[in-house]
Amino acid sequence: MSSARPSHQMINVPFLELLPAYLELKEEIDDAVSRSFATGWYIGGKDVELFERNYAEYCSAKHCIGVGNGLDALAIALTAFGVGPGDEVIVPSHTFIATWLAVSMTGASIVPVEPDEGTMNVTPHGIASAITAKTKAIVPVHLYGLPCDITAIKDIADAHEIPVIEDAAQAHGATLEGNRVGSFGTTCCWSFYPGKNLGAFGDGGAITTDDDAIAEKARMIANYGSRKKYVHEVIGVNSRLDPVQAAILNVRLAVLDKWNERRQSIADRYRLAFRNAEFEMQSIPTECRSSNHLFVIRHNDRQGWANDLAAVGIGTQIHYPIACRDQGGYIDSNLPLTPIASKLAAEVISLPIGPHMSPEQVDAVVHSVVALENVD
Repeated sequence: MSSARPSHQMINVPFLELLPAYLELKEEIDDAVSRSFATGWYIGGKDVELFERNYAEYCSAKHCIGVGNGLDALAIALTAFGVGPGDEVIVPSHTFIATWLAVSMTGASIVPVEPDEGTMNVTPHGIASAITAKTKAIVPVHLYGLPCDITAIKDIADAHEIPVIEDAAQAHGATLEGNRVGSFGTTCCWSFYPGKNLGAFGDGGAITTDDDAIAEKARMIANYGSRKKYVHEVIGVNSRLDPVQAAILNVRLAVLDKWNERRQSIADRYRLAFRNAEFEMQSIPTECRSSNHLFVIRHNDRQGWANDLAAVGIGTQIHYPIACRDQGGYIDSNLPLTPIASKLAAEVISLPIGPHMSPEQVDAVVHSVVALENVD
């Protein structure tokens, strides 16, 4: 990597700023939070019920069950389907580790499937080849906000009578063939971590499903295994969506599509500006519309490139620097090696993208990256 630096005036571009999301909606959020406090109901209540109805409708799902976070959503959904010791669950090898941890929490065995290097998403072919008589569930991930080929995956799963539990923690509002993510699989799991496209001001998560029995069981598991107070039918957990966070999410849900459009315009600008760059951008199939939660590229000199961008005020992050199979919790396991995931982990780097980036900040990223790509 050359030591040359872009010559344009430096403009600081943090990787992500969360405060502007509050400031744009300050009046609505403050009012919603005040009303929530004034109800005197601090667990469950009308704010949670309203958000569950609103988000189920947004996802074209029959049910939404608010829970404490995205990891809980996955673990509870798996448990609701009866996944446990002796079972196998198919997961992508390249994903955030929560996808794997949820399976481990049930006692089931992880079956990792390598991704397509272009989309970085798990493929239907890879999933089909991994199915065995022990396969109890399939957990595809819509990574970085890009929908995987969920219709083909669902067809394969249906042929084997295996439930599909979508991990859509990064894909709020993403669409495949015009249909929003969350309306395809048997069940879909969500995170409302503050940095997500639909983020709370603390932790939160949800499960959406059309299956009445799964919805009832998931809600029971999340409530100490109880449908009736002090009657505990199964071993459950305590995982609740806080009513204050639900009130905030109701406000932010109303602007989710508008803010996703802002992300899309930035992604379009990047893709046009970087079309001749030597690095590789995530491939976007024509039938997909990503939520653009992250703008991830692959670079063979990632650290040097990140250092050069940092020198001119451009923030970056790595999603994710260590493959799940190579993490300490799994490195000594008997799981197969995942060389493609390990390769991606060594190359991926994320550029700033968010609904509150100013045009000047977007310009700064574009000019800096183009200048770096033109040196050497």
